[in-house]
Amino acid sequence: MPELPEVETVRRGLTPAMEGALLVRAELRRPDLRFPFPADFSTLVSGRRILSLGRRAKYLLIDLEGGDVIIAHLGMSGSFRVEEGAGSETSGDFHHSRGKDEKHDHVVFHLESAKGPTRVIYNDPRRFGFMDITRRDMLASHVFFRDLGEEPTGNVLDAGYLAARFAGKTQPLKSALLDQKNIAGLGNIYVCEALWRSGLSPMRAAGTLVDARGKPKKALVLLTEAIRSVIADAIAAGGSSLRDHIQTDGTLGYFQHSFSVYDREGEPCRTPGCGGTIARVVQAGRSTFHCPKCQR
Repeated sequence: MPELPEVETVRRGLTPAMEGALLVRAELRRPDLRFPFPADFSTLVSGRRILSLGRRAKYLLIDLEGGDVIIAHLGMSGSFRVEEGAGSETSGDFHHSRGKDEKHDHVVFHLESAKGPTRVIYNDPRRFGFMDITRRDMLASHVFFRDLGEEPTGNVLDAGYLAARFAGKTQPLKSALLDQKNIAGLGNIYVCEALWRSGLSPMRAAGTLVDARGKPKKALVLLTEAIRSVIADAIAAGGSSLRDHIQTDGTLGYFQHSFSVYDREGEPCRTPGCGGTIARVVQAGRSTFHCPKCQR
């Protein structure tokens, strides 16, 4: 499933084609994806101008004039393809080519802008993605968003914020970081990378990073910095380009070539002077990659 940097790459790729355009018509080619489309979805969004494209956690947000916002999630295999005239580009960073088989084109946004007619096509072979619509002023209380924690890219995420959530917790550190109530949009790949950068074991209890006064220890400060830096680096590289997950111009991102631990089981640790070997363990059904020697 795409993580935050991939969704941010998709947002940035779609913005030039969609922002400011008139959404003339939304064509739904089936009644559902993972969930049924909201009643009258096509009618509600058609004829509205697109004001902006945003992101919250792993959700793409398309703000429309009048105060409504389309919520889109890519699921495991979803992608957006932009067609302007005879050209076609797929928005996002994905390791394998995204499908252009029309039988998997489930939603078509027909746009009109200064560039002329444009089609933005949502293709999803596995149909694990979904779309919804709500009022912008109701977004924070929406079922998908009401329990989300702070963004790993925002200024609110600091060591003090995490200390308040980790204090007294015996939960493994990796599980605490994957809890979307703590940090929104942080996924398996980047948690592994951030823990390696900060030299912390994924099995360590989250509460051990907080002192008796409830203040963050130095290790938690380093972890917070690592989370912010690894997400920033991945966004700058265009995402992780894993399995199913292509960029607007069809090129691939290259952050996966910078992985220090993820999917490197049995390879030497890249920490200078460590000499350890990357190991894989399973935590809560997810693969965890770490260096047992330098991550404590």
